[in-house]
Parts: sequence; structure tokens; C-alpha cells
Amino acid sequence: MAKISPEAKHRYAEKVKEYKKAAEAIVEREKSITKTMSEDDERGNVHKSITLAEERLNLASYYLLLNRVSLALLNTRNEGFLNDARKSCYQAIIYLEEVVTDYLDVPYSDYEDRLELMGQYDDERRCYLARKLGFTIQLVKDAFGENSKWKWSFVELEGRYATVVKNLIDLRHVVEGLDPRAPGYESRVTLVALCKARLARAADRYRERYELSTGRIDDFKRAIAYLSALRRVHAILSENDDAEQVKKKLEVWKAKMNSDEQRSEASSKNAEAQRRQAKSQSGRR
Repeated sequence: MAKISPEAKHRYAEKVKEYKKAAEAIVEREKSITKTMSEDDERGNVHKSITLAEERLNLASYYLLLNRVSLALLNTRNEGFLNDARKSCYQAIIYLEEVVTDYLDVPYSDYEDRLELMGQYDDERRCYLARKLGFTIQLVKDAFGENSKWKWSFVELEGRYATVVKNLIDLRHVVEGLDPRAPGYESRVTLVALCKARLARAADRYRERYELSTGRIDDFKRAIAYLSALRRVHAILSENDDAEQVKKKLEVWKAKMNSDEQRSEASSKNAEAQRRQAKSQSGRR
């Protein structure tokens, strides 16, 4: 790595000063808003949580900008700023989960009461929020690069994002709202399409993480849960052919998971038996 000159360091320090100040101001606003949240004002808390989520996405953008300045002036990626951006995306999702829940493959009635508190936010606003969140996450991923140590952790981040997108949709009235004459039609169609695409991707990514990284059956189960949630959405929309295709994929994945689980259990039992046998033979010597 080339040595960074004092002049370059000085230019960098001057350049980032304003951006750091803006980022610190967002953090202070977050603290101030958080202090005003009350258990007795659910609707008010919803508005504040959404505001905080958007603020966190703005904060992530500043951290990404600070990293770009580091690349431009110091020719080095700033992992600290990137990690702060990643954490801000997580916190934005947490704020939104407080509003719409993190429920995945459940009936809409299980969280409908939470969505009713978002009545003042039309589908255009919800779509904008969902797209802004997805865009910011992708920017953070791209900034880290393909070979980052955080590569597989983004599977969870993107999965939680997919869940939030689904839960932003009023599934009770979405079908009637897909009439081209209905107000907010274009935003609603975009949000529904985004939901289906992200659920499908979350399923594939958890399956990929299972196969290529962790080998944990929990990841496979999570992949299946996302597929099942996607099938539920297709069914609500009366997209019967799509629902049937997902059902077939689910059956194949479940069979594979059960086979892997049984093989893993058999391997564990065999290993345990060999350990006991070795211990027994050792004791007889």
C-alpha cells in the first residue's frame, strides 16, 4: 500500500469535515426523536419510527459518501465508514419492523392492526420508502465488494428487507387496488412486484448460504419460509399458476432438506458411536 502524503491527509480531513458534521446532526436528531416516543401514542410512534428509518438511510448515504472521499483522496477504502453504513441499514429495518412487524409466513390478520396505524402513508410513500431502503442496501453491498467478510451476513439483511416490503402492503385490499383506474395504481404495482422479487431472492440467497457457507439446516428452513411466504402472496393475488410453481419448488426443497437433515443426524450418531467405541477400547488397555 502506497504511503499517504501529509497533503493528501490534510485535503481529506478538510473535505470530510462537513459530511461528518451532517452525519453527527442526524445522530443527534435520532436521539431527540427517540426520547419523545411514548407507549400511549402508537400512531405517533409509527410516524416517528418511519422518520427515524428514513434518517438512518440518509445517515448511511453520508457514510458511503465519506468512504468515496477516502477512495478519491487517499486511494483506500474506509471499512469503518462502510460498517457504519451497514449498521445504519440494519437500524432502519429495525425501525420499520417496529411498525409493520417482522412476521414472515403468517396470515395478514396477524399484523393487520399494525398496518392500520400507517393509514396516513399511501402506497406511493410506502413504495418510495421500500425502494430507498433497497437501493441503500445495494449501495452498501457494492461498496464492500464481492469478497467482503460481510458477504453472507447480507443474506439476513436482504431477507429482513424482503419481509418489511411484504408487510408494507395492505394485502386485505391490494387486489381491488390493482385496478388501473384505482388511485396509486402504479406505485402499488411496483411495490407488489418488488415484494415478490425480494421474497424469491431471499429464498434463493438463504439456500445459497446453506449450500456454500454455513451448512446449517436453519438457513435451509429460512429459505423455505421465504418461498412459503411468496406462495401465500401469489395465492392472495389469485396468481394460481405462479402459486403452483412455487408449491412444486417448495416440495423439492423440503424433500432435499429432510434428506440432508436425516443424513446429518445419521452422521452425528455414527460419529458419537465411534467416539464411545474408541473410549471403551482405550479404557480396556
